[in-house]
Amino acid sequence: MARERITTSQARRIALAAQGFADGRPSGTPTTAHLKRVVGRTGLLQMDSVNIVARAHFMPLFSRLGPYDPDLLHRAAWRPGRGKRLLVEYWAHEAALIPVDDWPLFRWRMDEFADGRYRTTREFMKRNRALAADVRSVIETIGAATPRAIEEHLGIERRAGGANNWWDRSDVKHVCEAMFAAGELSAVRNANFVRHYDLAERVLGPDVLERRPDRDEAHRQLLERAARSLGVATVADLADYYRLKPADARPAVADLVDAGTLHEVRVDGWDEPAYLADGAVIPRKITASAILSPFDPLVFFRPRTERLFDFHYRIEIYVPEHKRVHGYYVLPYLLGTDLVARVDLKADRQSRTLLVFAAFCEPAHDRGVVAQRLLADLRDLAAWLDLDDVSVGERGDLVRDLKAAMGC
Repeated sequence: MARERITTSQARRIALAAQGFADGRPSGTPTTAHLKRVVGRTGLLQMDSVNIVARAHFMPLFSRLGPYDPDLLHRAAWRPGRGKRLLVEYWAHEAALIPVDDWPLFRWRMDEFADGRYRTTREFMKRNRALAADVRSVIETIGAATPRAIEEHLGIERRAGGANNWWDRSDVKHVCEAMFAAGELSAVRNANFVRHYDLAERVLGPDVLERRPDRDEAHRQLLERAARSLGVATVADLADYYRLKPADARPAVADLVDAGTLHEVRVDGWDEPAYLADGAVIPRKITASAILSPFDPLVFFRPRTERLFDFHYRIEIYVPEHKRVHGYYVLPYLLGTDLVARVDLKADRQSRTLLVFAAFCEPAHDRGVVAQRLLADLRDLAAWLDLDDVSVGERGDLVRDLKAAMGC
């Protein structure tokens, strides 16, 4: 039987609708219900500590809702008060906030990470079982705590200048990270993004902690969630969403096809078979515009971004300055169904200015139109970040049009 054929334009609209860009922004102040709607679309919010513009997990909500109160996310994940915690942190697509009810779907990964994610951590844990028991005992006694607070409680003194970066972690930090990866500990963050480790049962509740779906069922459920969030996707796309191995994803995808949850289709220009989520919609048009985080789930799998949008994108933070093509912290710009530009941004809190170091327009797009829409979104972004102004630099073929739109 011939597979259904989907055009590139349809695939883009399906993908954008699946990610929430066809929903429309709230007419009033965004609420927790709007946050739930976005997370219901994306399934996760990837986290990153870089705060050049805003930390990565805050940006997808802004891209879909417009300016919102960041305290919505703080309450959902870390300060629920008397309300129910909605989100929890775990290794989903890298470090990510996921719905609390999805945490048990990663128990198989926690089993694999029983002594940590990395070989050196696993070797360390085998030599330090007593320290792990002491760490747990301290957290049971004092509640959510940073590694430094645990060390102080245990009477451990750090060496001068040590444990200031990922590669120079203290022994207690290694233990906390391993216990977090294993699901024994969970974590909450403060306003400065500092992780406080706590017992998983206290963060999640006993009913969530007790659920343990088997590995195959968890893979099927995760891939079904990935399919809903992507709309139409290859096996590689689906596997990457929650960092599954393709070898594990393929039989689970076949099961979902047999169940009618996925439908195999052919997308113009894609070399691999694609799978359409049951119930996926194809809007007649997409009118949204959005500045996207480099870690937005619409673009975080770069091969899919290039295949779907013909947009070659790499983050250049770790590239030596003289080798960077577009800049240090470059964000894609979505306009309708196209990724039409990219901007190198920095929120300069001291001068209260959103700095546009560089702006580049993609080929075949009207720079004047792009500049007008982008400027409006840059001003919204600046206001959301509590900045007073937007300043445009000199690099890129779009800066002249941006300055013209500003009346400069």
